[in-house]
Amino acid sequence: MTLKYYAEELKKTAKALAQNGKGILAVDESTKTVGKRLASINVENTEANRKAYRGMLFTAKGLGEFISGAILFEETLFQNHPDGEPMVKKLETLGIIPGIKVDKGLQPLPGAKNVETLCSGLDGLVARAADYYTQGARFAKWRAVLQITEDGCPTNLSIQENAWGLARYARSVQESGLVPIIEPEILMDGSHDIKKTAEVQEEVIKQVYMACQLNGVLLEGTLLKPSMTVQGANCATKAKPEEVAQMTIRTMERSVPASVPGIVFLSGGLSEEAASIYLNLMNKLERKGNWNVGFSYGRALQHSCLKAWKGTNLEEGQKALLARAQANSEASKGIYVAGSQPSSDEALFVAGYSY
Repeated sequence: MTLKYYAEELKKTAKALAQNGKGILAVDESTKTVGKRLASINVENTEANRKAYRGMLFTAKGLGEFISGAILFEETLFQNHPDGEPMVKKLETLGIIPGIKVDKGLQPLPGAKNVETLCSGLDGLVARAADYYTQGARFAKWRAVLQITEDGCPTNLSIQENAWGLARYARSVQESGLVPIIEPEILMDGSHDIKKTAEVQEEVIKQVYMACQLNGVLLEGTLLKPSMTVQGANCATKAKPEEVAQMTIRTMERSVPASVPGIVFLSGGLSEEAASIYLNLMNKLERKGNWNVGFSYGRALQHSCLKAWKGTNLEEGQKALLARAQANSEASKGIYVAGSQPSSDEALFVAGYSY
């Protein structure tokens, strides 16, 4: 099979994921990272507990009204729910498309500055993607990370290498029928202002799509998962939500091709409420690009849910998940009323975040 064989299916899947009023639930935390989340509610990091938690998410009745796809960790894709039915089937019952994180994590980038990394996992990716497709996955995700520092990061080397890695990944998984979510994240670490973020992010995304063009990536069968254009977490001047929305949309208009069907923003350490408010304001703005502007949130969908679940409280956990899913669904249509759904305004920023 080749990209040409899957082209129409890729376009159809990308369009289904980028439905107006729906977004993507990111549940692709590694075993180590989900362990930290479970520890925060005094639950042991065992396969049974990971299965119970994710099984709770995937059986929330009505979740498919707000969520179009779910990104899974490899363990979950091949796992059965505690009741014996495959996790993939649970998602399909809700009308949610299963996806899979395919990268193998961040590695130091040789020749670059200390904080700069390269995402690994290209070796054997076409074959792995084919296995994931057989198991029921229909899209993939790969996270490249760049950081803004006072001593000149991200360097041109870092930008070019991460752009090339994202493009090679995108082409590789398309060869096996998976829609690639392209994620060039600009970390919130640092004291830079929002204008600096916009300048760097614009260049990064332009380089990503230049690399995609060189690799023959079918853009109509992709989604972009960028961070929002915000100032560094330690910046003394905090941009107002309206400015964040305006700068983010301006950055996208300057760098994202019109053929990309959807932009699904990551929350990147924003609080649950801030992630919804910023997305809502973006969707109130007139924009030149016709892409669907939605969400692909992990912590900003799961934070309150995890606390409500507490290891055993299925009903309360699902109630909290549905509240945030509905809030972000409304935000992706520009109709969210701040505070109308239960949420946490607790900042979720973690310096040097890895998953």
